[in-house]
Amino acid sequence: MMRELLKKLCAIPAVSGREDALRDFIIKEVSPFADCKTDKNGNLICFKKGRKSPEKKVMLDAHMDEVGIIAAAFTSDGFVKFTAVGGIDVAVMMGRSVIFENGVRGVIGVKPVHLLSAEEKKKLPDKDTLYIDIGATDKAEAERLINLGDTAVFESEITLLGENKIKARALDDRAGVAILISLLKNDAEYDFYGVFSIAEEVGCRGAKTATYAINPDAAIILESTTAADLHGASEENTVCCLGDGPAVSFMDGGTLYDRRMFDAVKALGLKMQVKRMVSGSNDSSAIHLTRDGVPTITISLPTRYIHSPSSIADLRDFDDMLPLALAMLEKVASGQVV
Repeated sequence: MMRELLKKLCAIPAVSGREDALRDFIIKEVSPFADCKTDKNGNLICFKKGRKSPEKKVMLDAHMDEVGIIAAAFTSDGFVKFTAVGGIDVAVMMGRSVIFENGVRGVIGVKPVHLLSAEEKKKLPDKDTLYIDIGATDKAEAERLINLGDTAVFESEITLLGENKIKARALDDRAGVAILISLLKNDAEYDFYGVFSIAEEVGCRGAKTATYAINPDAAIILESTTAADLHGASEENTVCCLGDGPAVSFMDGGTLYDRRMFDAVKALGLKMQVKRMVSGSNDSSAIHLTRDGVPTITISLPTRYIHSPSSIADLRDFDDMLPLALAMLEKVASGQVV
């Protein structure tokens, strides 16, 4: 059932700042099981009543948004200039099909290889040279098809690879969203807060204000993270590996994680792996600095080709996220950790 939920979530476009459709879907899923409200920024904040009042107030966070593109200008000959929303590599964008929020489709174009100079062939093009071809013949037609500020996502089929791998566009962070939905729908031992935050991909803006409002004693972030278990990658640079369980970080580019929580999650005895390398960041970078500070831990789904149309994850790692998150929630809420 969780796997089917993940597929449904990945099919809903939700570029940063355009999370409305996904939020509406989540509300339908969880409102019979928790008290839900949408704050002024668009975060969905849910309170789950458990069998016991907690010793420590715990917040679980999963961001709703995904990377995408936004229309920024039109050329005289009907092409769309755009800006990436979130971190997307140029190599990922070239030649990709995209679909705008109103259903208009296009292709991200680049100068043909036979027109490139010898020097241009040695490097990737600048992002500013890319454009979207939506089939318009001139600027007027392009303006009739879409508006400046419209967002688009990569077109990508959700499919299974082999026996246990899923390929989809927005595993970052629909995996975390699916786990948090499941926690809210199931019976809980302790009261807790669940936040489906906005705009993580452009600076963790939603988590910052939601955390300020809740003022938790600790937070658990449910995420996806880069897996580089690829041909040619050295062991120390693989970051984490598909099939080895959810990844837990001791430090990343935005957070030095709470040592008590890091040690506690390892001591649970459940399947997990420690994330190698100090790289990337997530909502914890904003959460742990809110008010007088919030101890945090992140539980992530290892994901290859993250921020691309074809991210790949192991569904067994996804399944293992739920018991790990539940056990940590109960450990922290009961006052055993922080």
